[in-house]
Amino acid sequence: MARYHVLVKASVVTAYGGPEVMKYQDMPDPGPGAGDVLVRAAGIGINPEDMLERNGVVKGWQLHFPAIIGLDVSGTVVATGDGVTGLKAGDRVCGWSYHTYAELVAGKASLFAKVPETMDLVEAAAVPLAGVTGSQLISVASGLQSGQTVLVSGAAGAVGRCAVYMAKASGAHVIAGVQRFQLDQAGSIGADETIALDDPAAFAKIPQVDIVANTVRGKTATDLLAKVKDGGTFASVTGEPDGTKGYPKVRVVPFVSKQDGAVVAFIADAVNAGKVTIPIGLREELKDAGAAQATFTKGGIGKVLLVP
Repeated sequence: MARYHVLVKASVVTAYGGPEVMKYQDMPDPGPGAGDVLVRAAGIGINPEDMLERNGVVKGWQLHFPAIIGLDVSGTVVATGDGVTGLKAGDRVCGWSYHTYAELVAGKASLFAKVPETMDLVEAAAVPLAGVTGSQLISVASGLQSGQTVLVSGAAGAVGRCAVYMAKASGAHVIAGVQRFQLDQAGSIGADETIALDDPAAFAKIPQVDIVANTVRGKTATDLLAKVKDGGTFASVTGEPDGTKGYPKVRVVPFVSKQDGAVVAFIADAVNAGKVTIPIGLREELKDAGAAQATFTKGGIGKVLLVP
């Protein structure tokens, strides 16, 4: 399929820096290679990794400007590359891919999952990265066994909510660790208990658990090490916290999730069935990606989605 002279709109990084370096401009149509699908984007999820790329913080990964960043996308398949059999033009999909801040996104078909017909296609963009990361934090990193108790820190966030769901689905007793202002969201998180980690009195009462599934940084992460039983596991998507040497009997697992279309499908189905709630805080036009990133960075509003 010859598409080499077609241009599409994208929000690109023009230099390393803050939100002001994002520019909306024409870019070449990516076209599907062998094993790829070409997706017309309906929704694009903003993630913390986007800002790390934009700021030049990601080590070993150099952008070539103008660069299209982004990891989450949902939309409709418009073309397939050679060898693709599971998806076809017209399918509604979402996936954790690359270069997603654009009207058209090309990526490996194996990384995409079909979006249920009853699910909002734009909001499906909130699922892939958070869903895979939260699920794998439990299923891969934690070593959770049915009947154990797990505390999920940052449980009101998208990754935390998916971790809570995976832990419950695996037969665990789940404690959701949130901030005080998030306690009113407890009913939508799905845990057995909800505790405010920034309430010293409540924190002191947290019992020791088999596993902490951690999604937060800083002092809170360090303090949670003391809440893991000897022989238990502290699994973390934010790296190893300070102070781990003081807990030699705790297995600390810094974890980086890996793309998996099957897990995306698993979480998308759960969201569609109402078993997982991922709050959407803002929908913003793709051309205003820089402003949307700035809003996202302030935090506290749920997922931020871009719409072409």
